This record gives sequence, C-alpha cells and structure tokens, in this order.
Amino acid sequence: MTQSLSVSSQNDTFFRCSFFSSTPALIHRNSYSFHQASKKSRNISISVTCASPKIVRSPSLDKHIVTHNRIRFVQKLKTLLLSKPKHYIPIHILSKCRSYLSLPKPKSIRSMIHRYPMIFEVFAVPMPPTPLNATKSGYQQCVRLTPAAAALAAQEISLKSAISNTLANKLQKLLMLSSHRRLLLSKLVHLASDLGLLPNFRSRLCNDYPEKFKIVDTSYGRALELVSWDPQLAVPMPCAETKSLGLIVDRPLKFRHLKLRKGLNLKRRHRNFLIKFGELPDVCPYNTSSEEFPKESLQAEKRACALVREVLGMMVEKRTLIDHLTHFRKDFGLSNNLRAMILRHPELFYVSPKGIRNSVQLVEEFDEKGVLLKRDETLLIKEKLMELVREGKKMRRERRKQSIFGNCIDECCSDGGHDEVDELDNNDDDGFENLFESADSDLDYHFDDDGSFELGDHWENGELWTASSVLTNKDGQCITPW
Repeated sequence: MTQSLSVSSQNDTFFRCSFFSSTPALIHRNSYSFHQASKKSRNISISVTCASPKIVRSPSLDKHIVTHNRIRFVQKLKTLLLSKPKHYIPIHILSKCRSYLSLPKPKSIRSMIHRYPMIFEVFAVPMPPTPLNATKSGYQQCVRLTPAAAALAAQEISLKSAISNTLANKLQKLLMLSSHRRLLLSKLVHLASDLGLLPNFRSRLCNDYPEKFKIVDTSYGRALELVSWDPQLAVPMPCAETKSLGLIVDRPLKFRHLKLRKGLNLKRRHRNFLIKFGELPDVCPYNTSSEEFPKESLQAEKRACALVREVLGMMVEKRTLIDHLTHFRKDFGLSNNLRAMILRHPELFYVSPKGIRNSVQLVEEFDEKGVLLKRDETLLIKEKLMELVREGKKMRRERRKQSIFGNCIDECCSDGGHDEVDELDNNDDDGFENLFESADSDLDYHFDDDGSFELGDHWENGELWTASSVLTNKDGQCITPW
C-alpha cells in the first residue's frame, strides 16, 4: 500500500513521502519519475521513500501491557460486584457474564475466583422459598469483595470523587477536539477506564457539570455535547524537554538531532523524513480542523499526531488501544490509516504488539526504563490492588506446600490446579494472554432484567455483608453504590 504525503512551504517546496511494503521495483520507478522533473519549474521536488516501518519491541514498555492483562479479570469482576446494591452476586449468575469477564467456556469461574483469595471470597446465602422448594431449605454460593479489597474500592471512589473536576476537564477537552463538539456516550465508554472515569460517569459526572457539557439525544443515540469553550484548556501539551547532549561547546548542532528510544534504529530515509516532519510548524489541534488541510498533506498528519498526543496525554497510564482511537476517526477528523500513521512516528508513539489488539503509548511520558515520569494519583490504587494479588499468590503457595508436606496432593490439585499460570512477575509471561486479550470492558453489561437474580426478602433483611459495612467516607456516611 502506498501513501503519498505532500505539503507546500513558503518557498513553494514540496515534500513527498511514499511508504511501501516491500516493492523495490515500485520504489525505483517512483524515485526515477520524481527526479525527471523539469529544473526550470519553480517547485522543487524532493523524493523521500521510506519502507513500511516494522514494530521494534520495547520490553520496558511492554511490561505495562502485560501487567494490565494479568489483573483484567480482577478489575472486571470488581466493577461487576460494585455495580450491585449489595455488592455481591450469585456464582450461577456469573456464568451469564463470561463475555464481559473475557472468560472462555472451559475455564471455571469458581477456580478463577479462588485464584485471588485476597480480592474475592465465596459465601453462602439461603435460597428464597419458591413453590418448587417450599418445604426445602437450601443455600447458594455467592461472591463478594474481601474487606481489604472493599476498603480499597471505597478509597478509589473517594479519590475519583475528589478529582471529579479534573475528570470533567478531560471530557471537555475531548469535546473541544471533536469536529462537531459532540461525542456519543457509547464511544466515550471505550475510553472511560483509561481516562480514570468511574463506570457511572454517564449518569453522574456528565450531569454534575452542566456549565461544561450536557447530554443530548441524536439519531445515533445519546451524546455528550459541549456547552462552553474554555480557552485555558485549549492549550496543547508542552513539548518534551530535550535533555542536554553533553556538548563541550554550547552552540547549535550542524545536523538536526532526532531523539529516539533506546534500541530503535531507523533507516536513513525514514529518519530524514522524521527530521523534515519535525521542522514543520506545529499545528494546534484545538484551533484547527481537519478540513483546513488536504487529506494526504503533511500538515494534516502534523495535526493528527498532535491530536493523538493530546488524547494519550489525558490517559492515566498514557496509553490506550488503537481500536479505541479508531472509534473517533470521524469525530476527530483522522485518516482511515490511523495505525499506519502511528507506526510512522516512533519518536512520538510506541505500538505494543502484546495481545491480540495492539496498544499505543506516548513515548515522551516514559523514561528509558519504561517508568512513567508523572504518576497519576489513581495509579496508587492499582498498585495496592497488585499487592493484594501478590499476597493472595503467596497464600496459595503456602497452602500448596502444606498440602504437599501433609500428603494431601490430591486435595491441593482439586483446590487450585492453575498456579503455574498465575505468575505476576513483570519479566515472565504468565500464559494469560489468550484469556485476557479481549477488548476492555465497555461497562455496558446489564443483567438486572434476569428475574432469577432476585433472591427474596433475605437480601434486604438478612444480615449479610453489604456496602454499608466497609464503603463509608471519612465522616462515616455510606457511599451509594454505582
């Protein structure tokens, strides 16, 4: 596939760049045709032919994707539990949520729950009396969060409620970047978790700031529409500070320096293209629309790169799925070849090949070791959740050792049986990729319509663990469920 990019400068100079997959004959033929241009013409034609860039892996950046995939089941089940008033769900109901939990059919839900003893716990509740078992008394198994995990969830809710103004500014900036100042809520759901929004942002956050945006009905569904333009938010992210090169003489370089991540070597033609691209004037994605430039011009690509950079800068971990960005191509005025454009600019973005669906990360927000330069407050909650998962792993390991020394190997195998794939080390793969590689939760799963979920009066009157026992704020007031 060939893509031609052209832009005219003040001196009527045209830069044309063609990216080819692996067709040497086509490359030479295009280069020859470009060099046959008339010398008398006022336009100077420069041919910059670059091969299709290949993804060069970065283990330091890939580890963030691997870590996220390992706790995806925990985060999804936690979201599902917190969405219920009593914060617990019968296990037989979870069998209807396999698609949401990204759990394949052969895998047992009960075994996955027992894999995280510090996060989830199973308990029994009496079954409601029905005409079929009016004279019988039975119990059914339910799952809920442990007190430690519930306290961590309450801390997360309190933190995100305290920074609700910052989260509202993110939504307002996304609306200001859109062409029609309007975005469908069904699309915003895909970016909700990456932006740090709570699952109930459509009913709470979107209605708490009427001076910023409002919900409107469209022919495509409910959408969030911009109410007021904030010039203070319409400022692009500052450029990454260039570190000192350790020069003896403080004077400008004779040749322009292209900053790339460690271990990334580009071909000369691709490097020259990126240098020429960096010399172009910056384009503000807030004040310019995609209609102001030709679709295949370098200025349009300059604007698209700046827009993607702004969106990634709003993310908590400075990354998201490329497929999530493709949902907003028409809204943000991006080209159809969005993934190819991102791959052409490794100085700005890194595409992680981990998983079935690739993720894109903002390179300038990470250091050489892959550590975030500016850590979000909500990341501390995720780190504490990871600590609980590691503690649960140690607990299961100790139980397995005791079972082995006590000649209870058969009991140990029936209890767990999956410890060999529950590694949480950042350097080794745990084999969970085929299990957790589905799309991030769209947080749109509803099973309240199922009548079998209603268990009777004991749900209201029984002395069961509820949100009021743990999910309280500093003043002792109960936090309402999602």
